[in-house]
Order: sequence, then C-alpha cells, then structure tokens
Amino acid sequence: MKKHFFSTLLFLLVVCSCTSNKKSLIIEENENNYVKENYEKKEVKITMRDGIKLHATIYSPKDTSKKYPILLQRTPYSCRPYGKNKFKDKIGPNITLMKEGNIIVYEDVRGRWMSEGVYDNMRAYIPNKTEKQTDETTDTYDTIDWLVKNVSNNNGKVGTWGISYPGHYATMSTIDAHPALKAASPQACIGDFFFDDFHHNGAFLLSYFRAISLFGTYKDQPTNVAWYQFPEMKTQDQYQFFLDKGPIKNLNNYFKYSDTSIDKDDSKKLIDDFFWKEITEHPNYDSVWESKGVIQHLNKVPSNVATMVVGGWFDAEDLYGPLETYKAIEKYQTENNNILVFGPWDHGGWSRDKVKNTVGNYYFGDSISLNFQKNIETKFFNHFLKNKETNSLSLPEAYVFDTGKKKWQSYDTWPPKNTNKQIFFLSDNQKLSTTPHSKSKSINFISDVKKPVPYSEDIKTVFTPRKYMTDDQRFAARRPDVLVFETEVLNNDVTLAGDILAKLKVATTGTAADWIVKVIDVHPHDLEDNNDEMQKHLKLSNYHLMVRSEVMRGRFRNSFSKPEPFIPNKKTNVNIKLQDIFHTFKKGHKIQVQVQSTWFPLIDLNPQTFVNNIYKANKEDFKTQIHSVFTDSTIEFNIAK
Repeated sequence: MKKHFFSTLLFLLVVCSCTSNKKSLIIEENENNYVKENYEKKEVKITMRDGIKLHATIYSPKDTSKKYPILLQRTPYSCRPYGKNKFKDKIGPNITLMKEGNIIVYEDVRGRWMSEGVYDNMRAYIPNKTEKQTDETTDTYDTIDWLVKNVSNNNGKVGTWGISYPGHYATMSTIDAHPALKAASPQACIGDFFFDDFHHNGAFLLSYFRAISLFGTYKDQPTNVAWYQFPEMKTQDQYQFFLDKGPIKNLNNYFKYSDTSIDKDDSKKLIDDFFWKEITEHPNYDSVWESKGVIQHLNKVPSNVATMVVGGWFDAEDLYGPLETYKAIEKYQTENNNILVFGPWDHGGWSRDKVKNTVGNYYFGDSISLNFQKNIETKFFNHFLKNKETNSLSLPEAYVFDTGKKKWQSYDTWPPKNTNKQIFFLSDNQKLSTTPHSKSKSINFISDVKKPVPYSEDIKTVFTPRKYMTDDQRFAARRPDVLVFETEVLNNDVTLAGDILAKLKVATTGTAADWIVKVIDVHPHDLEDNNDEMQKHLKLSNYHLMVRSEVMRGRFRNSFSKPEPFIPNKKTNVNIKLQDIFHTFKKGHKIQVQVQSTWFPLIDLNPQTFVNNIYKANKEDFKTQIHSVFTDSTIEFNIAK
C-alpha cells in the first residue's frame, strides 16, 4: 500500500513539474513573441541633408485606433535583427513602455552597420554650421523631421533615450534640437573621452584593450555583418598578459588590419585602427579630444526639451558623463526640466529585469531596477509625450540612492544644499584624522614596475571592467605599496553627498608617477553574509567595500594639455577630484582611504620616468621608484547634515 502511495505521489509530482515547466515555457514564448504579435516592423533609409542615407527600423503598434509618440534610439551597435520578418524580443526603454504602446525607432548612426557614410568615434559638434555640414545633432534633427512627417499615427512628439554610446547620442539630440523633441533621457552617457571610458584624467584604461577595434576598424559601405574583430589574448590572465607585453607600443600590431579594398594579392598592405592611432598619437588633452567633448555645448539645449539623466554609482565606464551632463544643463539652462536619477547600478544596470540587484559581490536590494523602469522612466516619458499627467511632473529634481543605507532619497538639487565640507588628514600610523599634524612627515613606499598593484584579485580577461567598482579591497590593503588610512569605528552614521577632493602632497625619486585614491567602507567583523552570489572566498565580515576611486596621471596635475615632469624628491601638490558619491558609512563601520601609484591593468603602467608620449615609451624607460605621501595631505568630503 505504501509503495503504491509513494509511486502515485512521485507520478503526480512529475506531472505537476512538467505542467509548471510547460506553462513557464509558454509564458516565456508569449513574452518573446510580444513585439511580433503587437507591432508592425518597417525598415527605411532616411536621407540626411548631405545626401547620406541612414538605416532605421520602425516598430509601430498594430492598434491604429490612436496616435502614439515616437521613442528614438540612435546607436553604433546595430538595429539588428535586420529583415522585415525578424523582430527584437523587447523594444523601447522598458517593458512597460513597450506594452503601453509607443512607436519605437532604432537608427544605425552614420558609418555604422547598414547606414552610409564614414564613422567618427565621438564625432565633434560643429557650431555655426554651413547648410550642408553635418554632425550628430543634424543627423538627429533630420531623422526626427523625417519621422514626424512620414510615420503614420504619430502624435508629433518625440523622445530619445539610450545607454552608454546611445546615451551620448541622446545627449546630442538635445543640442539645437528639433521642435518635435520633447523629452530626452541620456543614460550612462559619454561626456568627454579624456575623462570617460578609455581615459580617466589622462590615464589610459588598458583594460579596454579588447574594445578598441569595435570603434576603430574602418568601413565605408553598409553591412549587416560585423566588419571588426576583437584581439585574441589566448589567456585568461590579463594581468600577466599585459605585464609580459611590456610598453604599450608593443600592442600596436593588434591594431593593424588587412585592407580588404585592395588587391588580395597585396597581402602586406595593412591599415591602422583609426581610434587606436588617435589615442596613441594624442596623449594630451589637445584639440582632438576637446572637440569631441559634449559638456561644453549643453548651453544649446532649448527649454522645451525635458531631460532625465540616469547613471549608476558603480558605473566603471561612464560615471563622469551623466554627472557632468546633468550639472552642465543645470548651470546653463536654469529654466529647463532637468532630472537626475542615480542608483546602485553598474553600467546600464537599471535597464535589466532581474529582481535581485547586485553589483559584483555586493547586494543592494530587490526590484530596484524594475521600480525605476515602471515608476520613474515610464512616468517621465508619458508626462512629456502623452500628456498623461495634466499637473506638474510628480518626480523629484534628484532621485538618488544612498548606497550605504540602501534607500532612495529625493532632493530639490544635486548635490544637496544641506552639506558641510569636512577635511580629513592622511596621518601616520594608518590614521584618517580630522586633526592636522604639527609637523609634516613622509610615508614612503616602493612602486615596482614589475609588480604593479592589481585592480582585482580575479584571474580573468574582460571586455570592459565592471565588478571591481564594489570589490573587496582587503587584498590591496595588505600590500606594502598601498598606503592605508582609516578612522576609528564610527559612533554615528556619516553620509557623504557630492564630490570628493583629495589634496595630496607627494614626492618621487623619479620624474613621473600616477596617483590613485580609493574611498572604502570597512564593514564590521560580525556581519553575516546576505548574498548567495558572492564569490566563495569572500565574506561580508570585514568587507572593504570600495565606494569611490580615481586616478590622476601625475604629468597632468597642473594641466591636461601641458604635461610636466616631477622634480625628483621635491614635495609636490597633486589634487584629484573623485566623482560624486551618495553613501552613508553606518555606525560601527570605518571610513578608509587607500593611496597607491599603480592599478594594473585597469590603467596602463606609468614608466615613472617622464617621456613625451607614454604610448611610445621604451622598455628601458620603465623604472622602479620610491614614492612619498606627506601627512599634511588631505581629503575633503561633503557631509550631509
């Protein structure tokens, strides 16, 4: 009897499981088919003012009983899938906006994929253009003009959005904007290539090595297949790979490609990756980089364009861009509707549909991204494009997530006004103190070019680095070439809100050096783990959470356009601005600051001998040096009242 009972029970469990799995598959299939079942797809060529044709894919709701706004994303990453009967699984900024019904348009930007023309990485804005001159603002204007005149059932209102590079194009859409553009959401938007993505304060992010060819491989004809190839490293140990390669110039051969436009028999003919050449030939902040910047042109955003700038506090790629974009619009356009949203995300994390929100090993809560999509992003676009709210927009000026308290806060401005500046001194005996020394002392360490400080203890290669932004920094704190300064255990919560300024007093036996400052939340020893996705060798007990970090290439300490050497053994000022932060160091935690001179291979290795162009440095230029940090060095925090 028992045997029969358990056999029957097992059978029922299997049937229930199969039925449940089948239902899940049906739901998933229905979700994947939603776009195809509810939208018409059309591919068009839109002619720009200079005659170049750009490829666009238009998804229009099948329900034609009402009119819809247009949501436009311009991208260098492709409108795929191409073909009338091939559909994306999801379209638009989020699922809610997709299901509510909007006309969703994707466009390959000039010179990318199926669009004509030649691509320029961060194409410079041209003020006072002639009639036929083009840049990204004119291409956007001409695209919007064509869409509102030719797409059926549109209500004459357009919004733009995008993350990362598409976020940059969303920013560009606001400059000299088309009258139909009513709302734009630049998200993780690039602001300036000397401070975003491939550079930080002039230091080259060597960890972006594999991404170079994506942007610098030349093409001049439309294509629906990739024309670029990523470098093969043939190892999982990127630290050792770059250390073995030596000077950056030894990487040049990875960025020389066969010219497919010439006779196949001429196999020796190679062309340079134009972006790699741009990087290596322009080591300083010259007219090339300055012209590509967008921040200085945000005084040309008209008041009829509302903006919602979105970013992640732990975005390793584009942190400078969204913060400076928001601040520039606030500075230049005081009457504009301009909103800032910053959450506990890495690059683009707010667009994902995971319930559990983690960055690397660190857990911040549940449904944070889903809440943003439904209650912030959707509300923003609907208000300005559909007039769903007749009253004023019920969103705060700044909606920011406290990454220590793990909760959202609303402010009338960012940074908030109710802060006090507090100065901490980098004291001896590893103390971070509010009391200055009566006499300055030097703290010395050896910076060995053969054993640089790793930015991560992981053994892996990356396309672009991300998780290190919340990595446990214990491994670095225990190295002799990383200086540590920390407070006593806090008796009260301390909330940092706004930017951070490190004012280092340093010296070196060499003539060149990089300086890296990290701000770290040291957790109590008695904390229990709360994230089953944390790497197995780590514990939340005594976790050293990096909450902000930045590098300053020492040669640029006084000017990014006019580098200068250090005078050996001379005490020198090096100021490092760290990007904004909103983090509460809770009672029982400690505030720690780490200072080091290598961060490898996140950034390239400084020779520690001054050369005119680091990208052309020779092996013999790289020298181990002794660096000093003096105890009258300070770090300034903006502390919320």
